[in-house]
Amino acid sequence: MSEKSKFQKYKYFLWLLYIPAYFISFFMLEKRNAVDFNYIHSSIDDHIPFCEFFIIPYYLWFAFIFISVGLFIFFDFEGFKKLAWFLALGMTAFIIICYFWPNALALRPVEVTRDNFCARIVKFLYKTDTPTNVFPSIHVYNTLCVETAILKSNLPKKHRLITIFTIILSVLIIAATVFLKQHSIIDVIGAFIMAGLFYIPLYLPEDIRSRKTVCTPVTKIESNDAAA
Repeated sequence: MSEKSKFQKYKYFLWLLYIPAYFISFFMLEKRNAVDFNYIHSSIDDHIPFCEFFIIPYYLWFAFIFISVGLFIFFDFEGFKKLAWFLALGMTAFIIICYFWPNALALRPVEVTRDNFCARIVKFLYKTDTPTNVFPSIHVYNTLCVETAILKSNLPKKHRLITIFTIILSVLIIAATVFLKQHSIIDVIGAFIMAGLFYIPLYLPEDIRSRKTVCTPVTKIESNDAAA
C-alpha cells in the first residue's frame, strides 16, 4: 500500500488529535479573567426541580460518548467519519460562541442540603465544574450526535433492544442537565438547534438518496403496468 493510500485510509484517525485541542481551548475559556458574562435564564428553569439522582445518567454521558465513538471506529468506520465531523463542528462552534458571547448560569442551589451518595457527587461536580460557558450545552449536543449516528447505523435493525436502551439513556442524560441545574432549558434548545443545523450537510443528502432508492422500484412497476 502506497503512502498516499495509507493516509487516505487512516486520515480520519487524525480527528482524535482534535480532542486535546478542544480541551485546551475550553480550559483557556474557563480561565479567562475580567469577563462580563451573559447570564442565561428561562422561567421554565424555575419550575424544574433539583434532583441529585440525575447525577448517575449525567456521568454516564462520558462512557456513552467514548464507548460509542470507539465502537464506530472499529465496526462502522463510515459512520464514524460522519460522527467525527458532527462532533467536531458543534464543539468548535461552541468554543466560538462562548469566546465572543461569554455566558453563565446562576441556577444552582445555594447549598445541597441532602446527604446521600448522589448528593455528595453533585457537590463534587459543583466544586470542579464552573457554571460558565454553558451555551449551547455540549453535554446535550454530543448526546444528540452519538444517538443520531446510532440510529443511522445498522444497529436498530440488528439489535433493537440495545437501540432502545441508548435512546432511553440519551433522554435521561439530556434531562439530567436541567434537573442538576447544570444547564438552562435554553442551553438544551440551543444544542438541539445546532445539531439540526449540522445534521443538514452531514446526513440530509443521505436521507434524500435513501428516499429516492425506495421510490424508484415503485415507479418502474407502475411504468410496466402502464405498458401492459
